[in-house]
Parts: sequence; structure tokens; C-alpha cells
Amino acid sequence: MSLFSDDLHRYLFACHEVDERRIDAPDIFAKWPDICAAYIPDGLREFVHYPTVSLGWMMYVGMAVAQCWDEDWTTYDAVDNLYVLFRDKRGYDAMDEYIRSEVLHLSGDAYAEMERIVGECAARSESQLRRTAEPGTPEAFHAYRDALFALYEAGAALWLHRLGYKMCKVDMS
Repeated sequence: MSLFSDDLHRYLFACHEVDERRIDAPDIFAKWPDICAAYIPDGLREFVHYPTVSLGWMMYVGMAVAQCWDEDWTTYDAVDNLYVLFRDKRGYDAMDEYIRSEVLHLSGDAYAEMERIVGECAARSESQLRRTAEPGTPEAFHAYRDALFALYEAGAALWLHRLGYKMCKVDMS
């Protein structure tokens, strides 16, 4: 696991938003390479002026993919790129609002609470990112990609937890 994943997991576990055991969701993780490839151009463009948006939006994408997995994976697994699907509903700038209201069906206090949680996770990741690599270097790009994956993973774990899934060791004997 990366420094980003470890930090986010510790924080979300302390807030009772994820289980102690890390998420294991092969279907959700299988979507990551295509989501990442489509997201990077949008995310990097936004990072210069809105780093927490660039990072935090990926956590919303992780939550949305987890919701799709729970709701009707047969249908959503056939979608070429779930990130593009979410982004194109209202555009990149309003993707967070679209996911919170239309995909996760949050409103009122729950809507605001999720905005706060994602904001905190994005800020933590930005802080870690700035300590990890010199801006504009290949190392910085790789660290940014690692941070995005950690946020995607954290979003999926948080949302599956809220849906009632428990990550626990299964005895296969």
C-alpha cells in the first residue's frame, strides 16, 4: 500500500467510515486503469488551481463505482468508462454534485457531511503529495497517480461500508 492509502485508511477507520480490514473488490479495481487514463488529463488541468478538487473528485468516482457495483454490476460493468459517464452528465466541475445527489442519493446533512469528508481526504492527500515529490517531475506525476488511486480506493471502501458491506477475513477451510 502507498503512503496515501495508509493515511486515508487510518483516517477513515478512526472516523468509523471503513472497516479495519482493507477493501478487496476486484470488480471495482478492474475499472481503475481505464478510469485513471480518462481522468488524468482532466485532473492535471485542474490541479494547478484547484488541487483538492482534482484529488477529491476521484474519491467521488470511487464511491459512484461502488454504488454501481451494488446496484447493477452487469449493466455498469459493460459501460466503456464509468468516469466518462459520470463526468459527462453535468461536466467535470459539477461531477461531485451529480454523484452525491443522483448516484449516491444524498441530500441535506448527509450531502454536506460527504463534502466535508471528501474535502478532508483530498486535503490530506494534497499535503502528502507536496511532501513526496518535486512539482513537475516524473516522480510527482507518479505520486499524483498513486494519490488518485488511494482516493478511488478510499471512496469505494467508504461507500461499500455505508451500504452495509463488511470487510472481514473469511475462513476457507
